[in-house]
Amino acid sequence: MTEHAALVNGEAIARTRVDAFLKTHGPATPLRGAGNCATSHNEPAAARRQTEAPSAARQRRRWATQVVVTDELARRACADRGLEPPTEAPPAKLLTVPEADVADLGSIVAAALANSPAARLLLSALEAEQTVAETAVRDYYDRNPDRFLTPEALRRGVDPFGGATHTDFLPYEAAREGIARELRRAAGRQAFFDWLDQARTGVEYAHGHEHPGDPTHPDHEHRH
Repeated sequence: MTEHAALVNGEAIARTRVDAFLKTHGPATPLRGAGNCATSHNEPAAARRQTEAPSAARQRRRWATQVVVTDELARRACADRGLEPPTEAPPAKLLTVPEADVADLGSIVAAALANSPAARLLLSALEAEQTVAETAVRDYYDRNPDRFLTPEALRRGVDPFGGATHTDFLPYEAAREGIARELRRAAGRQAFFDWLDQARTGVEYAHGHEHPGDPTHPDHEHRH
């Protein structure tokens, strides 16, 4: 049995890092979503251990490998950028990942961001680099009138697409900053995805540690 879970540009990521992650965070129940094997802690750990099927355990190991590799890639990216992630003690258990984040990010990225200071720092740096054009902010405001009804208009049940007047909407100037922040956040996440896709091209996985959605292994699972 190999001693590494993956090679990142030829450098080994020890299996013990994945084992430690699994030991600390316990079994996980797969949820439907990009990346799969999202975590659920609705049952006591003992119950999850008793009922976990072998195929689920294999998928959990592959999922955990992806989280560990993402953390390692983010550490290296931060070092290349001269960024120093804050030193944090590993959490006693897998931090709760909101289902909305799983849906938006995929469970692997969502879990990596929840548990990796380096991944969070890198995402923040990428977000700060994004430039949002004024035209994009204005276009978003014009195309989504339902998001900018005033509280009074909402109480009256005003239809933003018919019958509303300009007084029923927040002025563009009042909404602009929030829109720009939201678009910058979305652009930062896309930049993170693009970075991760590129960074993963230098990763080779040991047998039993492949991506959970890799169709070359029999237990692959990739649902959206």
